Amino acid sequence: MLRRSSRLVTKRERSDENGSFVLRTRKRKCQESEDVPPLYVRSPNQRTNRKHLHEIKLGRLDEQVLELRDVESLVTPDKEPRDLPHFSKSRGTSVALLPDRPSPLPVLGWACPEDVWSNLLQKEQSHERDRHFLDRHPALTARMRAVLLDWLMEVCEVYRLHRETLYLALDYFDRFLATQTDVCKSQLQLIGITALFIAAKTEEIYPPKLTEFAYVTDGACTEEDIVVMELNMLQSLKWALCPVSIISWLSLYLQIACLKNTSQMLLPQYSQDTFLQISQLLDLCVLDMGCLDFTYSTIAASALYHFTSLELVYRVSGLRWEHLSECVRWMVPFAMAVREAGRAQPRSFTHIPSDNWHNIQTHTSALANLDRAQTLQAELLRQSQESPVPAGTLTPPHSGQK
Repeated sequence: MLRRSSRLVTKRERSDENGSFVLRTRKRKCQESEDVPPLYVRSPNQRTNRKHLHEIKLGRLDEQVLELRDVESLVTPDKEPRDLPHFSKSRGTSVALLPDRPSPLPVLGWACPEDVWSNLLQKEQSHERDRHFLDRHPALTARMRAVLLDWLMEVCEVYRLHRETLYLALDYFDRFLATQTDVCKSQLQLIGITALFIAAKTEEIYPPKLTEFAYVTDGACTEEDIVVMELNMLQSLKWALCPVSIISWLSLYLQIACLKNTSQMLLPQYSQDTFLQISQLLDLCVLDMGCLDFTYSTIAASALYHFTSLELVYRVSGLRWEHLSECVRWMVPFAMAVREAGRAQPRSFTHIPSDNWHNIQTHTSALANLDRAQTLQAELLRQSQESPVPAGTLTPPHSGQK
């Protein structure tokens, strides 16, 4: 029996700015967690405490309350360690292919760390995405993609699906559209819900039933439609359903940063709040088409850099500033929008262990934050064009940072 009365009872419609793309949905309002702690958002002009930065560099993320870094410090990173090996210069889209990207994994009792790391990078290479896939679909726009992904986040929250499930669905959606041509906007919701259906069966222990996925579309997609699209999608993706998602890379980086005992490598060592704050930034970034310019590992490392330091990011990812700079700069307006929105607040979920709450996908005012981020993006672009310093030129650090 469908759980309509307790899950999805409010009927509504969504459309983009032109009103041309409509999502038919059913959804119940999600109750906010009680006793939410007050927000503590650092001022954009407030400098990072030296002791705090020192502790972050030592990897004590499990004991820190992370804040977004100052925007000024993102143009030029902290002074890079002199003993870091140099890589050949490369765009962010091909960083994962660099043969000299060192493995940050500790000694593992169950596998060779170099082999595990190499397999992760090879898997990222085999699941490449196409930044310009919308050129193959004249009827689709970047805004339609953002509206759909925002809706999928809500569906995940209603059914208490994991963040990994959402990010797998996002990967399937983008890669599937890259294999198709002339997809009409009326098919977009079907593609999105089918991608989530496959991701849930891949990741969840108890995925929602097919009838429930059809139900949330309010009749726009039937069960038969989803099954037919599922087979089409699986064949188009060549059954490659296990990419290393952005969330998986973030979890790995945080685990390495906080690991104190290598025998506990498979058990999360980082705090839920740390994971939650960085995930909030990632949830916003993936709504923008610009995320397709970078590999998942680069996006996760850049988001971590916005909260910590270059030394820590290098230690857990093997990526230097020349590999991160482009993605970090692209992420600046999104980080500014997240700062304005305030810290992400933890939510509790009944019948789910408390140590797993942070892994459940939640939904916020993502589209409003995206609009704000894109406005800031346009302003920063205009300022860079008016600045006498050529775009892409690194400015020297402040005298106090030399």
